[in-house]
Amino acid sequence: MDIDVVVVGSDGMSLDPDMLQTQLPELSPSALKSNPFLAEELFSLWLSLPDTNKLVKSLLVDAKSGAPLNMLGNSTSGNVSSSNSLPSMFPAGSTPPLSPRAPSGSPRLTKQKTGPSSLGSPLKVVSEPVREVIPQFYFKNGRPPPNDMKDQCFLEIDQHFFSHMDGLQAHEFKSITEEICKLPSFFSTALFRKIDTNGTGMVTRDQFINYWIKGNMLTMDLATQIYLILKKADCSYLKPDDFKPVLRELLASHPGLEFLHCTPEFQERYAETVIYRIFYYINRSGTGHLTLRELKRGNLIAAMQHVDEEEDINKVLKYFSYEHFYVIYCKFWELDTDHDFFIDKENLIRYGNHALTYRIVDRIFSQVPRKFTSKVAGKMGYEDFVYFILSEEDKSSEPGLEYWFKCIDLDGNGLLTPNEMQFFFEEQLHRMECMAQEPVLFEDILCQIVDMIGPENEGYITLRDLKGCKLSGNVFNILFNLNKFIAFESRDPFLIRQERENPTLTEWDRFAHREYIRLSMEEDAEDASNGSGDIWDESLEAPF
Repeated sequence: MDIDVVVVGSDGMSLDPDMLQTQLPELSPSALKSNPFLAEELFSLWLSLPDTNKLVKSLLVDAKSGAPLNMLGNSTSGNVSSSNSLPSMFPAGSTPPLSPRAPSGSPRLTKQKTGPSSLGSPLKVVSEPVREVIPQFYFKNGRPPPNDMKDQCFLEIDQHFFSHMDGLQAHEFKSITEEICKLPSFFSTALFRKIDTNGTGMVTRDQFINYWIKGNMLTMDLATQIYLILKKADCSYLKPDDFKPVLRELLASHPGLEFLHCTPEFQERYAETVIYRIFYYINRSGTGHLTLRELKRGNLIAAMQHVDEEEDINKVLKYFSYEHFYVIYCKFWELDTDHDFFIDKENLIRYGNHALTYRIVDRIFSQVPRKFTSKVAGKMGYEDFVYFILSEEDKSSEPGLEYWFKCIDLDGNGLLTPNEMQFFFEEQLHRMECMAQEPVLFEDILCQIVDMIGPENEGYITLRDLKGCKLSGNVFNILFNLNKFIAFESRDPFLIRQERENPTLTEWDRFAHREYIRLSMEEDAEDASNGSGDIWDESLEAPF
């Protein structure tokens, strides 16, 4: 044969009876498969044909030049014919007639339908892999808003700025904050200043569009919007001072806080207390830096929306209740006898009618559960007291459990052992004896604690064990708060009925409600006896 190279293999020509059958339809496929020598002879005969010789040469030339192989026999080189069929072994017009066959059910017809290629060529076709286009799912500056959302927002913006072509002033911006941005109304000033970076006192339509739409604020969730509005540009977290602008506007605009307008010193105290409560519950890392993740995991956003809708500030129990602030501040004021705004050990030991033991007070002032923010050595400031009272009156809350767990864990290994618990209970037992109470052996107390908590290992208690039990706060009362220990042992029916009537209230909510009633009754009695409401001589007086 006049062929330079013949490629036989998976990528070139190979003897395939099925493909040979497509060139010789008059031969039965079973005959070819049962007589391999006949198939070899026919294949050799086909290769010796001049047209086949030209086809193979042209395919080799195309392969060497890198040109794509044409399975129809149309080579890019010009030395083959432009026929779309492979060369036949029979001269034109001399093909024998086909034998008669049934219109359907023929094995040959079935073979033709299911053959490897309908093109009649033994060359294999390797298809290009289909590239799947993955849409962009991460946007560094937020997902751009869809066109229909932008168009709707543009329409609302035009309506608000139609009669204010020069821009809006701060007092005119609240409608934008509420209706377009869907933010609490007391964020109006903070948002206005965030957009008015030059401090001109005006926000134009283009400035608002650049910040809200082009800055992709439109598509962000509410928590992210609030986070970006409050935080400083060079920070990746929120600091306590970042909340002061919105709280100042809340104090100035909320109807439930109007009575504080004439006492600015208590406006400041209220704002501080709200901020301390926010960081106590939400800043679980305890760093004083509130991250976006912590903000999303907490319930602050829902509380902000609630306080914006509710006229009675005391119905917003989370963070903003004025009654809760009143109780915290009055409790601090009662202990701070010299009114220097600091509390020492002797002051704190009087808390709750001397309910706490000296050993637990020593642990608090050793700053094990939390470092004091007070700059005076050996004294607790107002912020430190807020953390203490929230932990003391709601020991079952997550931050409360962590606070007291650190106090009892003397060696800081994350385990409460029987020896550590006995160390604190010893003073409790001594106080019970002094009060003529029936003493309870520590062994019995330990069994009660283990049965109550059900720890994974009965030899010690972990923080995880405590967080998995609803009664875990009582463990700490047993160890260092005698009044609450006795109340727990006696199963006060009044407290049990309160819990059943309001199951959604926390221990802190119930305590604050009881104390507010008591304090207000005491105030009324003092007012009646003095004939005046001015019963405070110091400048920092309680807002009664």
